[in-house]
Amino acid sequence: MKEKYIPAAILGGLLALGMLLAGMQLPDAVTAWKKADRVVTVKGLAEREVRADLVLWPLSYTVNAHTLEGLYNGQNQSEAKIRSFLTANGFTPEEISTVPLQVRDTWSDYYGDHKPEERYRGEGVVLVRTTQVDRVLEVMPKTSDLIKEGVLLSVNYQYRPQFLFTGLNDIKPDMIAEATQNARQAAEQFAQDSGSRVGKIRSAQQGYFSIEDLDSFTQDVKKVRVVTTIEFYVLD
Repeated sequence: MKEKYIPAAILGGLLALGMLLAGMQLPDAVTAWKKADRVVTVKGLAEREVRADLVLWPLSYTVNAHTLEGLYNGQNQSEAKIRSFLTANGFTPEEISTVPLQVRDTWSDYYGDHKPEERYRGEGVVLVRTTQVDRVLEVMPKTSDLIKEGVLLSVNYQYRPQFLFTGLNDIKPDMIAEATQNARQAAEQFAQDSGSRVGKIRSAQQGYFSIEDLDSFTQDVKKVRVVTTIEFYVLD
């Protein structure tokens, strides 16, 4: 009968030993759990003002004529004058392109005998795509010279000048590092107030980069902004 109890005794002893070892490691496990649970979540901000390095400058114009042939001739004349104006002010032919003329039959919009004298109306665009930002700013106020030459420039909100910044990838690493440092400073202030210190990063989430005009009157200067969210361990 005693032989029957030997395996049970051995099993019980192994279980007791296992519980003893687990009990010895339990304080370390609790400490590790508490350490992992002590984190602070902060946001880091990085901002920079940069200069636009690419300009899309559309010059929209209108041509009116009684016949399609007259409209075509008027378009060629206006486009030639705009191109001549741009090249005379320092833009290369490679920087200048055109958007196809949009033609409208104005008579189709009217009923009765009161129709416009000129039946056809065309809207065209000469587009400047250039990295000469300062030159664009200098030449823009001079477009009144085209009006003196008979070019009917028009305001078209679909074709407005765009000042762009294309060098984001060049400044991304430094801005992320700056945002991370800003977040660490906030975490250190929190830790200092609570009598603790900041440890390693537990997790980090990079926000998206935004590029906006500095203000509505300064489109050639951009404000680049990024916000990161970072969790730091807090240590005693």
